[in-house]
Amino acid sequence: MNPSVIAIPADIRERIIQAANDLYDQAGRNSFPTVDQVRRTARVDMNAASSIMREWRRAQSIQTMPVAVRVPDAVVQANHQLLTALWTQAQELANDSLRAAQSGWDNERTELDDMRQELAQAYESQAVEFDRFKTQAAEAELSHQEAAKLIADELAHVRAELAQALIRAERAEAQVGEIERRAADLRGELDRAHVESDQARSALADQQTLIVSLTAERDTAQSELTKALATAEALAESHREQRSIAAQEQARQTEQRDQALKSATDAREHLAELAGKLSAVQEQNTVLLSRLMTSHDKT
Repeated sequence: MNPSVIAIPADIRERIIQAANDLYDQAGRNSFPTVDQVRRTARVDMNAASSIMREWRRAQSIQTMPVAVRVPDAVVQANHQLLTALWTQAQELANDSLRAAQSGWDNERTELDDMRQELAQAYESQAVEFDRFKTQAAEAELSHQEAAKLIADELAHVRAELAQALIRAERAEAQVGEIERRAADLRGELDRAHVESDQARSALADQQTLIVSLTAERDTAQSELTKALATAEALAESHREQRSIAAQEQARQTEQRDQALKSATDAREHLAELAGKLSAVQEQNTVLLSRLMTSHDKT
């Protein structure tokens, strides 16, 4: 028995034989399946498939041959006359057996040549397939490298954008801090403006009260001046009309006129003083109104 056949496990042997029988049946038992077909169907290596297929094909080629039987001595002694004819027949039988064996050997050699050709074709097919796989692997490796490069470039781009985003975020955070500080300062200024506005409103109210009081005093002084002027005019008119009256009456009237003129002068001075105070108050009121409007605009 061939040592290579012995080394093949039983389960693999059974798979190869089963695959060969199935393929042989599918072909209508008109042609033997190739080694490569059996190998692919049984999913085994080429050495195991070729070794078992030789055994399988040999088993399929065995036919029952006539067996040459040696003439027994008793027959030879019983019928010596027929010995020559029988021996000749035996030789013919032996020759037939030899020719049958030779034919079987020729068939087996042909099968071996066919198997060798099938193995060569299978090897070439596997070589072509291997080259195709190698080309596909090289293309896949190139695609993988290109994809890896694209991913690396994209990752570098993302990292750069992330760094820029971090810088922008830091700047924005600094700007937010500055805006918050500015807002705090503005709130402080607004609070001070509110306080100043309240103070200005209070001062304005006081000034308005003072204006009302000074206006009343001015009106009173104006009324007194008007009265004094009217009295002086009346006295002057009376003095003109009564010039013919006695000298003592003239002296009295002159004294009264002088007093009236003095009162009018005092009233004018007081009125001028009140007018100056009123002007100063109005200027202060204008300043306070301007500050109040400025505070309101800031608000």
